[in-house]
Amino acid sequence: MQRLRSAGLLWPFVLVLPALLILLGLGTWQMQRKAWKEGLIAQINARVHAPPVALEDAEKQTAENHEYARVKARGTFRHEAEQLLWEPDPRLGPGYHVYTPLRLVDGRFILINRGYVTEALKVPAARAEGQVAGEVEITGLLREPPARGMFSPDRDAKTGVWYWRDLDGMTRAALGPQADKAVPLFLDAEAAPANPGGWPQGGTTRLTLPNRHLEYALTWYGLAAALVAVLIAFLVSRQRARNGEPG
Repeated sequence: MQRLRSAGLLWPFVLVLPALLILLGLGTWQMQRKAWKEGLIAQINARVHAPPVALEDAEKQTAENHEYARVKARGTFRHEAEQLLWEPDPRLGPGYHVYTPLRLVDGRFILINRGYVTEALKVPAARAEGQVAGEVEITGLLREPPARGMFSPDRDAKTGVWYWRDLDGMTRAALGPQADKAVPLFLDAEAAPANPGGWPQGGTTRLTLPNRHLEYALTWYGLAAALVAVLIAFLVSRQRARNGEPG
């Protein structure tokens, strides 16, 4: 330490060392995030391709959460209570996801994301063929209710359209005094079998998770390497100056 101070090199090390530790820490953290994300992707792939189990059996499982668990539920739709979630489809344009309460055979309810409809099919009468009656069996993926985003708008009081998946709010709007009988999960219906008339279009669950953590880790490690290179270049320059060598 004394030699560094006498050579006038203490302050470069004092400045560089904390920055280097931070950059290496960020790179290591991103590698840990990469391992976590890969494990999550593997879990999702295993769940969405597993044989469907009965909803009530899935609820009894002691998993940390039920996200993307593939289940089947039997009951009767309450079409008059459907809720619309504004969520444009990149392929089909502006439109909505149709959430309809399904009255289960045990008397409870679950909100089914039946799929996507275009703006022109927003009104149920425009897709009357798809408003299936009688008992049905729905196969799909369970979804945990998300946290509300900081900028997520409230439900439009005039149109009744939702702008985020507010499970409690959607359940109360759909079921009123029976909201306490609702399963605290959504169920995204699969694309097949298709609804009569083709609408709503099921299979809307987004299963692709971004995983750029390796890229981020390499960026932080690269910055750390660049910082070390700059320090080495500075030390070499100082040493040449002390020896009277041309820079």
